Amino acid sequence: LIRMQFLQILSRKLGSLEMVFQIPFCQKKFPYTCLSTSASVYSKKKKGNSYEQVDQEKYKNLVYSVTSYKTSAQTPETILEEDNLLYGPPAKPRPPIKAGTKTPRNWVPLINPSKRILPVSSDSNVPMKIGLQRTKMPSVTRILQQTLSPQQIFYLERWKQKMIEELGKEGFAEYTKNLFHQGELFHSALESIFLSEEVAARDQGEDDVVAGYLSSVEHVLEDISEVKALESGVHHESLQYLGLVDCVAKYRGQLCVIDWKTSEKPKPLLQNTYDNPLQVAAYIGAINHDANYDFQVRCGLIVVAYKDGSPAHPHFMDPDLCSQYWNKWLLRLEEYVDKN
Repeated sequence: LIRMQFLQILSRKLGSLEMVFQIPFCQKKFPYTCLSTSASVYSKKKKGNSYEQVDQEKYKNLVYSVTSYKTSAQTPETILEEDNLLYGPPAKPRPPIKAGTKTPRNWVPLINPSKRILPVSSDSNVPMKIGLQRTKMPSVTRILQQTLSPQQIFYLERWKQKMIEELGKEGFAEYTKNLFHQGELFHSALESIFLSEEVAARDQGEDDVVAGYLSSVEHVLEDISEVKALESGVHHESLQYLGLVDCVAKYRGQLCVIDWKTSEKPKPLLQNTYDNPLQVAAYIGAINHDANYDFQVRCGLIVVAYKDGSPAHPHFMDPDLCSQYWNKWLLRLEEYVDKN
């Protein structure tokens, strides 16, 4: 009822009712009677954006980087192109040089291509045993001892000082003397076994120390056959060095230079034997270039026997591995020659 009366009053004063609805309310200057659905008419004036006051053209790149930080038009390809433009193409890193890849100056092959292999003789079942000639030529052992790396010298000296602290100087000297003596007995016992001197081997085996070493290598001896040399001297005719080979025989069908080692600590890996692989490679090269031997060897075997009788660790060296250690041996030999 009230709304109807309001419309009648408006129609008398302003004319027809159609004119009222044809005239927009916003054109009438009655702010307090104008209807609006937005509250912004009565709110305070919105603060302007400070970035709008910046010279857009002058600082276009800066404004864009600030206002569009959430997205980037750059891709890995464009970043690479930009780096190439600024810094040039990336330099390819050189592969690291592996230790032992240095080439010896005086390289001699491990296998002698000019050596003549004689036919098998009737007495070939008798192992060779050539006496070691005492000449001015250095031995393999001496060359390796005088070309130890600083790291090897450090660890060897630290072990020596530790043993002297525990045993004293005289005790340490006695300890090393006993180790050397035990090694001699062990090699003699093995030689007797290979020569089928069972009685002599049994007598020497009565010693508890030797018995432990023999028990340790028992499973390895089952794989050894056709012994060709025992405690035999060798020398390299062109490289001028010599040595004493423990044994040359077949191990599981492969002719090898065999080096017998004794140890109180387990050495399950070849790397645990330190310079022994170089020693074996040096002996292989010497045999192959020694006219006293009518055969050539391509493989090696290091057998580590234990005093307590635990199973020995045999470390087989195939031809490729022997060639690697042969190159390392030639480098050590050159180092020795340079020092002397």
